Amino acid sequence: MSFEGASSVGDGGTGVGDTVGRVVDTDDRVVDADDLTFGYTAAPVVEDVSFAVDRGEYVGIVGPNGSGKSTLLRLVLGLHEPDSGSCRLLGHPSLAFAERERVGYVAQDVTEDTKRMPITVAEVVLMGRFPHAGFGRVTESDRERVREALRTVGIERLADRKVTALSGGQRQRTYIARALAGEAELLVLDEPTVGVDAESVDAFFDLLERLNDEGMTVLLVEHDIGAVLEHASRVICLNREVYFDGSPTAFAESDALDRAYGTNLVGRKEGEK
Repeated sequence: MSFEGASSVGDGGTGVGDTVGRVVDTDDRVVDADDLTFGYTAAPVVEDVSFAVDRGEYVGIVGPNGSGKSTLLRLVLGLHEPDSGSCRLLGHPSLAFAERERVGYVAQDVTEDTKRMPITVAEVVLMGRFPHAGFGRVTESDRERVREALRTVGIERLADRKVTALSGGQRQRTYIARALAGEAELLVLDEPTVGVDAESVDAFFDLLERLNDEGMTVLLVEHDIGAVLEHASRVICLNREVYFDGSPTAFAESDALDRAYGTNLVGRKEGEK
């Protein structure tokens, strides 16, 4: 399985194409999508979408159900071939990207899939080391990487537990640990908090923010707009096309929600408090 721009919007951007004088070194680009268009039928699900993600960013993608968010991630990862446009992932065309260990991908249904996996947490995380294992042999150094990854995400005590016995939040941490053990440079997460209890969700977002503070690039699709505004450093609002790309503050002050969702969810939430 293989995983493939346009200028990124600056920290204070108020809409698409507002670079706010920011100078970007293309060598630091982790994702570079240019005019991506894709449809499962004749009607496009994603249309003329351009954006770039720089190394070290934490980008949250929001949008209504059916707006093309998950499809966009799959285009970025080279899991779909665009009808038009192109994308590069870590400097390589997404469709030809072969260094899978450099990207940690947590799919939307991963917690369901792992309910049937009769292996332990440590064994799942160890899979992240396989691309690095010389001649297919796992060394003590590889196992130490696994232990370090488990400690980082706070589940070292669960190392010997079967994945089938974990909660949704614990399974999400297991797959992030696998990415860390594999020395991933980019975490791509698609609706990672679906089916996870509220307390675990808060801890999960705190973990992502800490990993980002330590240098991990994060690209997140999330239905919880409030969590994205609180934790991400940049917001992309999508409904087939990009309605906004900029800082959380500018997004909250914009009319992007009105246009993309048909209602100002941020204003409504603030009014309910």
